[in-house]
Amino acid sequence: MRRPARAARRPQGARPPAGAAERLQKLLSRAGFASRREVETWIRAGRLTVNGEVATLGSRAQPGDELQLDGRRIRAAAAPEAQRVFLLHRSPGEALEATLARLPRRTGRRFISVSPMPHQDGGLELVTADGALALKLQRRVHTLTSEFGVRLRGELSATQSAGVLGGTLDSGARLAVEGCDAAGGEGANRWYTLRVRGASGKQVRQLFERQGALVSRVLRTQLGSVALPRDLSRGRLRELEENELRQLLG
Repeated sequence: MRRPARAARRPQGARPPAGAAERLQKLLSRAGFASRREVETWIRAGRLTVNGEVATLGSRAQPGDELQLDGRRIRAAAAPEAQRVFLLHRSPGEALEATLARLPRRTGRRFISVSPMPHQDGGLELVTADGALALKLQRRVHTLTSEFGVRLRGELSATQSAGVLGGTLDSGARLAVEGCDAAGGEGANRWYTLRVRGASGKQVRQLFERQGALVSRVLRTQLGSVALPRDLSRGRLRELEENELRQLLG
């Protein structure tokens, strides 16, 4: 007796066909309204309805269904807009929220930053309102080589340079440092270009400070295949092209 053929499974991370129903947590997270965990909290509290019915954790919906939160209608049809990714040139010391306020209103209600730089630093930031896409990008960041400009007070000694190249952090973990080159400077300030795989801005700062260097600024200039454009001034942003996002995701 022949077994019935199984339905083909959709590849992990692939988007459902147009019009297909999705779990509320995924649909609303992808539309930029909240994280999946937040949506689950709403469902457990009985705050969400789908076409007039109180939602449960297994409830599904699709763009076009009437969704309400606390009796107020929300538009899950914003999901296609939420799939966009924006590259920001954040000024050091500027709150990320201030830059996000310049994003088009239609792109979503809640933006997620992918490996954000520390508040006192800046440079290249990536944000999206698509929760699933943000998670996928965050995982990819750990495998990509990034480039940072690091400004120090004074020059690194030979011993300090060797320590930076060693990549050891306070926790004992080691960063995969691919290079650290002097990049000029003015007065007592000296810039260094660091190439490192899978590192956050916070880890880069710690790496230099652990060698006794006085770090005054860290700027991310490249993340994987995406570089900060020279003509994109501070505080400005642009949307990633489809091919740029595809290369970034590998």
